[in-house]
Amino acid sequence: MAFLSSDQRELYLPLMEGLLEDPPWQRFLASLLQRTGARRAALALARPGEAGSTFTVRADAARAAQDPPLDFARLAALGLFPGTAMRPGRVYTLGEMLDFDAPARIEAQRAALGTMRINHARAVRIGTPGTAEAWLLLTREREDLGAADSALLAALAPHLAAALRVRAALGLAEARAAMAESTLALLGAGEIAFTSGGQVLAADREAERLLAFTAEPGPLRRLQLLPEPTRALEAACSALAGAAPHARRLVALGPRQILLRPATPAPASAASAPAVIGLVRAEAAMMSAAAPEILATAHGLSPREAALAVALAQGETILAAGQRLGLTPETARNYSKRLYAKTGTSGQAQLVRLVLTGLAPLA
Repeated sequence: MAFLSSDQRELYLPLMEGLLEDPPWQRFLASLLQRTGARRAALALARPGEAGSTFTVRADAARAAQDPPLDFARLAALGLFPGTAMRPGRVYTLGEMLDFDAPARIEAQRAALGTMRINHARAVRIGTPGTAEAWLLLTREREDLGAADSALLAALAPHLAAALRVRAALGLAEARAAMAESTLALLGAGEIAFTSGGQVLAADREAERLLAFTAEPGPLRRLQLLPEPTRALEAACSALAGAAPHARRLVALGPRQILLRPATPAPASAASAPAVIGLVRAEAAMMSAAAPEILATAHGLSPREAALAVALAQGETILAAGQRLGLTPETARNYSKRLYAKTGTSGQAQLVRLVLTGLAPLA
């Protein structure tokens, strides 16, 4: 099928731009619906690692506004769309999916299709098992879809497959970033990606909470600082850009400090790679209410013993922590001795180190 300039504008560009939409590819489906004159266009996207689980993006023509929703789970259970028996990249008609050899089954299939007002359809399976996978479906109620519609779906299939692979890679990168960001937030720490000139490329939620940023035009911002800290930050970023991995600079931003290090070298093809990473931290990152339970499970402590250990790790004295926990001074001292014995530590300093380097601060 020959590519037309209208295809580029109405289908292929929305297909790529749809990677950043939420839900993805909504405008692409709307364009496909308009191009083919279908009643409905839907994309069932497989959820990685969840067999048989999909989530659906759809676009409906105005005449289908009151139609019942497409139930992909019901269709799949009846051997219709999406179906693992479909060969990737091949466009299927509705008739090819109906089970004419089993009267009871085809009756159930037709009943389900009738409920959803599907009398004609074209579908194509995108991707391969174990990777990004989807099923693209066009439906009509009265007139059938034509050969041109089938050819269009066949032409779109490899492009949608490529988009699915990109989306899967983006999703994995986002998941990794979210995990790292949430762990840092539990410690009261946030990160900022800087250019070599001290401009902000990106900042996580904790950094956004701890610092103020200027609202500059364009994609780059700066930290909202007085002139002297601004110059110090810019000079440090310039010095660290491309420096040895172990290089560090501590810069006072006013009441708060930022620890700077060279960014990990990015691939040469990266469009906007940071030169420097900055780390900021809240004055006191308190452990969550779940920390004592985690510590008790890890070391066989009683609830009060675990609560005392967490209090000591957060800077309280034995007597002050004991008083807050309703313990007498003598009982608090006895608890601390039992803590040392159960955790294999020889004193308060070792106990604090054990708590802070374990999983309790990340609970």
